[in-house]
Amino acid sequence: MEVDKSRKIISLGIEGSANKIGVGIVDQDGTIYSNPRTTFITPPGTGFMPKETAEHHRAKVLTIIKQALEEAKMTLDDITVISYTKGPGMAGPLSVGAIVARTLSQLYNKPIVGVNHCIGHIEMGRVVTKSENPTILYVSGGNTQVIAYSQNRYRIFGETLDIAVGNCLDRFARIINLSNDPSPGHNIEQMAKLGSRYIELPYIVKGMDMSFSGMLTHIEELVTGKKTSQTKKQQQEQSGKMQIEETYSKEDLCYSLQETIFAMLVETTERAMAHCNSREVLLVGGVGCNVRLQQMMGIMAGERGGSVCAMDDRYCIDNGAMIAYAGLLEYKFKGQTGMRLEECTFTQRFRTDEVDVIWRND
Repeated sequence: MEVDKSRKIISLGIEGSANKIGVGIVDQDGTIYSNPRTTFITPPGTGFMPKETAEHHRAKVLTIIKQALEEAKMTLDDITVISYTKGPGMAGPLSVGAIVARTLSQLYNKPIVGVNHCIGHIEMGRVVTKSENPTILYVSGGNTQVIAYSQNRYRIFGETLDIAVGNCLDRFARIINLSNDPSPGHNIEQMAKLGSRYIELPYIVKGMDMSFSGMLTHIEELVTGKKTSQTKKQQQEQSGKMQIEETYSKEDLCYSLQETIFAMLVETTERAMAHCNSREVLLVGGVGCNVRLQQMMGIMAGERGGSVCAMDDRYCIDNGAMIAYAGLLEYKFKGQTGMRLEECTFTQRFRTDEVDVIWRND
C-alpha cells in the first residue's frame, strides 16, 4: 500500500550505541516501514572494543541507511526528521550515529533530534505491545533498571549497583568460551535449556537494587576451580578435612546463572508493581527477549492478576526503529522543532530519569 507521505510525520532513526548499527523508519502512528541492522560479532572468548566497533559501524552505516530506505520505498526527501542515539553507550560507536545524523540533517535540511537510548526501548515497547502504563524492566548489556512513569518522567525504582545483567551474561559466556553469534545471551539461554541441576549462587538484592559482580566472580571460580587460599582454608576448617573440588557442566552453570539472576529481577519488579498498583510488566532491552525470563515474570504477574508485555528480538534488541519513534515523539510534542546543531552531541552517560517526557500527561 502506498504511503501518503505528505500527511505523515516520518522519522528516520540511527542506533549505534553498542555492537549493533541499525536504521529504522517509523511514522507518527507507530507504523514501522523498515528496521534493518547488523551486529559486530567477535570471536568466542572475546568482547567488543569501542574502536573496532566504531570501525564496523562506519563501514556499515551507509549501506544500512540505503537498505532501510529501499525497504520503506522512500527517499531522504520523504523523511520529516532525523533521530539518532545521543546516549548512553560507548563513545566510539555513538559518535558514528551522531556524525551521520548531523550530516544528513545538513545535506537534506532536516530537523534533528538526539534520543535517550533507554527511552527509545521503552517507547518502542509501549507502541508494539500496546501497553498503556506498565511497570518496566529494562535489561540489556549496559543497563538494568526497574522503572515506572510519574509526572512526565520515567522514574527509576531500582537498578544494578555494579554491572548490568547483559554484561554479566556476556562475560560469563566469555569465561566458558561460548560463541558470540548471534549473541552470548542467546547462546546461554539455549544451553540453559539442557541444564537440570541447580547450583547455588550468590543472590544479592539490596532493597530495590541488585548486584551481579559477586555472582560472576563466584561462578568464574566454579568454572576455573580457582579459589583463594583463605577460602580453601575456611572450608577445610569448617569440614575438618580436605575439600574435593567439584566439577560442573556448562549446561548446569548456564541454567543456574539464569535462574538466579531472573529470580532477583522478578523480586524487585514485583515490589515496584505493588508500590505502583500496576497490573502490567513491560520487558525491554536485549535480555528482555529471553523466553525463560518472560516465563518467570509471567508467573509472578499472573499471581497478581496481571500480565507481561514482551517482544521478540526484532524490537527488544537495539534497533533503529525505537530511536526513530522516540525522536518522532519529542519532535512532535515540541512543536515540530528539532535541536540546534551545537546540541547534537553524544554522551556515554545519559540516565533514563533525566528526560522530560513531554509526550505523556497521564
